[in-house]
Amino acid sequence: MRLSNYVMLCLITIPLGACSDIATLSVADGTGKNPLLPSPKKSLIPTVNIANAVGWQGDAKPIAAPGLEVRAFAKNLDHPRWLYELPNGDVLVAETNSPPKPKAAAGIRSWITGKFMARAGAAAPTANRITLLRDNNKDGIADERKVFLQGLYSPFGMALIGNHFYVANADGIVRFEYTPGSTQITGQGTKVLDLPGGPINHHWTKNIIASNDGSKLFITVGSNSNVAERGMENETGRAAIWELDLKSGQHRIFASGLRNPNGLAWEPSSNALWTVVNERDEIGSDLVPDYLTSVKDGGFYGWPYSYYGQHIDKRVQPQNPNLVASALIPDFAIGPHTGSLGLASSKGKQFMDEYKTGMFIGQHGSWNRKPFSGYKVIFVPFKDSKPSGSPIDVLTGFLDDKGQAQGRPVGVLVDQGGGLLVADDVGNRIWRVTKILAPSSN
Repeated sequence: MRLSNYVMLCLITIPLGACSDIATLSVADGTGKNPLLPSPKKSLIPTVNIANAVGWQGDAKPIAAPGLEVRAFAKNLDHPRWLYELPNGDVLVAETNSPPKPKAAAGIRSWITGKFMARAGAAAPTANRITLLRDNNKDGIADERKVFLQGLYSPFGMALIGNHFYVANADGIVRFEYTPGSTQITGQGTKVLDLPGGPINHHWTKNIIASNDGSKLFITVGSNSNVAERGMENETGRAAIWELDLKSGQHRIFASGLRNPNGLAWEPSSNALWTVVNERDEIGSDLVPDYLTSVKDGGFYGWPYSYYGQHIDKRVQPQNPNLVASALIPDFAIGPHTGSLGLASSKGKQFMDEYKTGMFIGQHGSWNRKPFSGYKVIFVPFKDSKPSGSPIDVLTGFLDDKGQAQGRPVGVLVDQGGGLLVADDVGNRIWRVTKILAPSSN
């Protein structure tokens, strides 16, 4: 998410939270197959409404939906962002944050941005490691913790294919040799693909998912700006999902015009690739909805020229009418500025009937909307391989009664035991959501 010069001025001269228009629509209005898309709001100072990060106090924890319960799978982590499960049930967590900016980026803008990130709970130095968590007695709480891999560069996505473990750093894909069941990788990695990085690297998180046959990796690369205000020359290869052929090393743009795609998941019935995308900011609290969509090979989804199909963003000049004419409409809106990042298929075995078919989404939460949006985990039910019906709140309570962030959900994972794991990068915990079991009659 971008802080423009106007936002910088706002942060200097006006208390945080005072710079904002107020939404006239509900989050529900910006959700579903046909979200309401009001006219953009132009203002000297865009909406800035930041939830102060305070963490979980005492025994506080998120609130699970009726019939579900939540407990901490692991605590005292260092900004846990992304999750991956190995075949033996070990859970890997990327403890990571944005790469350090070069000294050339120092100055008042950098200082103010740092203050903003600190308030949101995202200013700590990156740990640059992947930690392994093992639940030996299967009680839903990790009782063994090891440093699985360290010395990385703002790692995020992970994938195991055969005996090769792939990590998406902020600037490229690295491959390591992996021995099944091992708790640590000590060998040197081999870089197999450079990804757009550089001194700006605005949306630095790079996620990966393997094709079902293990021959390819699909890679998310977010934009380098809000709406290409730094120039399209700084957006080469960005706002896209890449496809990497692991045998040949060849790569291509699989889909483009996706401002900041993060979560990736395969829909099990259709084998279609799905993603969640953070849409653009600074045109009002009601625009633009983040979205969940299937990803079409060769598809263009609008960014930066248009949003939600062919709604022109007049801030972007020059325009590209021919490209806009091809812009695809996303499958399902999931609310404006919700910060939707994590994505996981329920795999047909999750909890109760209403959660068996669909996608879980971790919504990190807004900074560009008043009132807040996101800060929860939702479930979007599917029917016939497509979203069907309204999202269900699965895990809430990340904001306290003062509007402070006790936690912020990021990556989500359905584990082999049928639990939903949620990485919380402000609470520095991983939560596990399960069905409340009926008392034994014995």
